[in-house]
Amino acid sequence: MAIDIEHLPPRVRTRTFIDRYSAFARVNHWITAITFSLLALSGLALFHPSLYFLTGLFGGGAVTRAVHPWLGVILLISFAGMFLQFWRYNLWNRDDTQWMSQIGDVVKGDEEKLPELDKYNAGQKGVFWGQALMILVLFCTGLVIWDQYFGGYVSIETNRLAALIHAVMAFFAIMLIIVHVYAGIWVRGSVASMTRGRVTGGWAWRHHRKWLRREAGTKHAHRE
Repeated sequence: MAIDIEHLPPRVRTRTFIDRYSAFARVNHWITAITFSLLALSGLALFHPSLYFLTGLFGGGAVTRAVHPWLGVILLISFAGMFLQFWRYNLWNRDDTQWMSQIGDVVKGDEEKLPELDKYNAGQKGVFWGQALMILVLFCTGLVIWDQYFGGYVSIETNRLAALIHAVMAFFAIMLIIVHVYAGIWVRGSVASMTRGRVTGGWAWRHHRKWLRREAGTKHAHRE
């Protein structure tokens, strides 16, 4: 039976749960997250001698160098799965423009002044498209500097330029993920959506009301 969450009192609404992510989406997300973390650690280990100690996490320098590019392949495949699932929900609209123009209210947590949002806000969409672009650039430049298989196909100058772009993109990708993790912790209840797959009706009402209005009329809304 569908639940009309909008007309439930706040206390009852917090005990109403909305399915936000399927089991497949959650597994896909955590594979991507773990792979990205391993890539960041192995990449930093190869980036500078002062960080060489990180190679101990992978069994030494030679193993780290061999594993790092294959992790990149896994990340591309895993993120592609996420992209196919979520790109439609991350298309920009006028609500996102207004949300950005009221970033002060966002920081203050005064969400009643903000427009009603669908599944993702402008910040989440920025992370999604930013990572999509940077992972693609990282993969392409990674192929160029993967000397074991592609070393003889490009000039030394091209190889050096690709290495520079790869390092810069990796830095920004890591910074963007740090922001993503911080935001997930800052907005209480967000992490639970990626562990249990659901959120309370109160959380959805506060942060993604337009999405909630649509979901509340389906079988995904239930009470406990």
